[in-house]
Amino acid sequence: MILKAERLATLPPYPFALWSAQVAQVERRGVDVIRLDIGNPDMAPPEPVVAALCASAQESAHHGYGGYRGLATLRRAMADYYARRFGVALDPDAEVLPLIGSKEGIVNLALACLDNGDVVLAPDPGYAPYAMGAMLAGAEVVTFPLLAEHSFLPVLDAIPRVAADKAKLMWLNYPNNPTGGVADLGFLTQAVEFGRDHGILIAYDAPYCDVAYDGYVAPSILAVDGAIDVAIEFNSLSKTYNMAGWRIGMAVGNRDAIAALAQVKSNVDSGLFHPLQEAAICALATGPAWIEARNATYRERLQILVDGLREVGFDASLPKAALYLWASVPEALGGGESATSLARLWLEQAGVAVAPGAFFGPSGAGYVRISATAPTERIREAMARIKALA
Repeated sequence: MILKAERLATLPPYPFALWSAQVAQVERRGVDVIRLDIGNPDMAPPEPVVAALCASAQESAHHGYGGYRGLATLRRAMADYYARRFGVALDPDAEVLPLIGSKEGIVNLALACLDNGDVVLAPDPGYAPYAMGAMLAGAEVVTFPLLAEHSFLPVLDAIPRVAADKAKLMWLNYPNNPTGGVADLGFLTQAVEFGRDHGILIAYDAPYCDVAYDGYVAPSILAVDGAIDVAIEFNSLSKTYNMAGWRIGMAVGNRDAIAALAQVKSNVDSGLFHPLQEAAICALATGPAWIEARNATYRERLQILVDGLREVGFDASLPKAALYLWASVPEALGGGESATSLARLWLEQAGVAVAPGAFFGPSGAGYVRISATAPTERIREAMARIKALA
């Protein structure tokens, strides 16, 4: 008999893994399910990126280990991207670390920084690995709500003083998944001051920073004066360059946090495949025109979602950034806790999969998250199916 570690007893299953099993069950009945539940870009990366991967893979010397800290040229490309995009200067040897996707870095940061009984502050609703990583490390998770009346920003002064003083790590994520909320430099300055006042490492997750609409430009927390003393930022090529399956991300910022994360990673992985690193260098040099054109497609799709939901009674509006519509379920359709039931109804009777807001925490109850990462005509079809149920 194989026994599971005790830590797994308190670690819930990943909600999207369970939901995907339900989707698969519906598909086995022959239903054509339109997947609007996950943020999985459906469009291809820039053509030169794929060409760079293929060319590098032809080099026999590129099939060995890619290096624990990645190629120096990749770290430099990441630092150059931060300088160009955010005006942030980084030391590529001490303040930049390539990741096998930002998700692994998020979980490994918990293992690098937390011990049994430590406290982590995490958003509710929020990306599940913030809490899951902390739980794997034996830490206690204290959540703070992200509410519509505060534009889905935390009220930092409302976080209990006892929890703030005990916390070692705090997660922030803007542009936000799942809400689409955004943070300006004024709020990020407050967050840096909060971290400094309470001795907390601020972990800022920014994978949607280049998926933005109508002129909105997302800042980096590292653009705040002194932020590098208390902050580490996670970023990813998954959403910016349509490279989700390539698993290429980065952690940048505080050098002590980067060193601790690198120490964990060097013990659990052997770095990125060399051709992937060459392709990432190419991607990071992509000009803004490609990103703007891609974002225009997402905006068109989000507008289709907004228009369709309004027709069935939702009060929906376009987000400034990210890939999702975070929609409060109206009372006429059940509202509140019935949002999960509505998502099941849409899946079972319309063949449209969306993500119940409760997947992201208690404050997500009453919402559904709908992704714009399906072909435009499939999104039109999804809205037609939902309207046919109304």
